[in-house]
Parts: sequence; C-alpha cells; structure tokens
Amino acid sequence: MVVKAVIFDFIGTLVCVRGYSLEASKMKLYKCLCDAGFDLACDDFLVAYTQAHEKYRVVRYRRFVEVTNAVWIADALCRLGFSVDSEDERIKAAVNVFFEDYLRSLRVRRCARKILSRLSRSGYKLGLVSNFTYAPLIYAALRQLGLEGFFDVVLVSADVGWRKPHGNIFQEALKRLGVSASEAIYVGDSPDEDIRGAKKAGMLTIHVASQFFPQSALRKSRHRPDYAARSLCDAGRMLFRLLELSE
Repeated sequence: MVVKAVIFDFIGTLVCVRGYSLEASKMKLYKCLCDAGFDLACDDFLVAYTQAHEKYRVVRYRRFVEVTNAVWIADALCRLGFSVDSEDERIKAAVNVFFEDYLRSLRVRRCARKILSRLSRSGYKLGLVSNFTYAPLIYAALRQLGLEGFFDVVLVSADVGWRKPHGNIFQEALKRLGVSASEAIYVGDSPDEDIRGAKKAGMLTIHVASQFFPQSALRKSRHRPDYAARSLCDAGRMLFRLLELSE
C-alpha cells in the first residue's frame, strides 16, 4: 500500500468542545431574531424550532442529505406565520450569532498539531471532511485555532450537500486530493459516520476515541475500523508506524 494522503474528521477527532451550552445559544438566536423585527414569544419559537429541527433530522440522518441551520430556522418562523426563507439576511445574521459560543468553545486536542505538522512536512496530502450544518464556522475555527494551513482540501457537509457516511462526500474528498481510496488513510471518531463511510469508500481507517464517541461506543458498534486508538496521540503513533515515520 502506497499512502499519499491522510483525511481527518474535525470536531471530536482533531478538536474538542469545552463549556458549551446549546440552550444558551438557542436563547441568543431567539433574541437576535426578536431584535431583527420578528415578534416572537420565546416558548412558541423554541417549540417551533424543535419541531423543524426534528423534521430535518430525519432527512439528515436517514438520507444523509445535509440541511443548513438557516433552512430549519426559516421553517420554524414559517410555522409561526412569518413569510421567510433561508436566504433572508436576518436569518443568516442570527445563525452567525447562534454559533458564536460554539466557536469559542473549540479546543485543539493534544497531539493534533504534532501529527498534522509531521505528515505535512513528510509530503502527505491532508484532507478534512466535516459533518456540519454551518460551513463558515468550520473555516473560522481552522483559522482561529491555527490549523488552516495544514490542509490541502477541506470539505464541509453544508457546502457539499451530503453528510458522512454517504459515499459522495468521501469520493469528492479523494477526487480533490487527487488520490484513490487505496492511497488514503481516514481518521475519525464516529463509528457510524466516519468508519462506516470511509471503509465503504475503500480507505484504511483509524478510529479515535473522543468525548462524543469513547471506546465503549466503538465496542457497541457493528462498524469495525482497521485500527482503534485510545487517544489522538495514540492514533498519531499508529499513523507514524504505518507510514514508517519517526515521531
């Protein structure tokens, strides 16, 4: 096997989340929409938001088609009698406010920079494939955390339209990197989205235990990686051995 590229998942695998409150972000979203001129009762909005979220969750997790936050916020507002769509500038601004705290909560996992730097210096192409409903956050996080320069290709489901484990997003990553599946290693933390999808695409896979998917989640899953790492540092050591690189 001649490996030319390594592709990583992002949130969970390379970065972790610390001190984030989804409920606080929902309240910021609500207040931002009110400030933009929508006359909303808080409880009514939160119910409509939850209903819209669940509606599109089915599409996202059963058909693996990505749906952006703006779409389900617009859906929630339409349920409350407003005539809007996802292109409404007020909704776009509110989505950005909604994710401010999440962006601040992201932290680079131990060994991430060391791994990316070693692979990059050794001439391997690096890709990132992330399931996320708001692509600007991923790009902003890469810049903020100083990781942007490592990657040759960055794919976010909100831009591509497909979510992992759908094969299209993996094939697009391979195409943009200019490598075949047999020439790539995939590193991710979700047994269902990362390992399942990457293995089906034909890549060698390394599962990394994370705050979202600990080792127990992998043991319960029917999807088996080629290698399983207890931590990102452990995954780095596995990669270096596979690629015959010194640490």
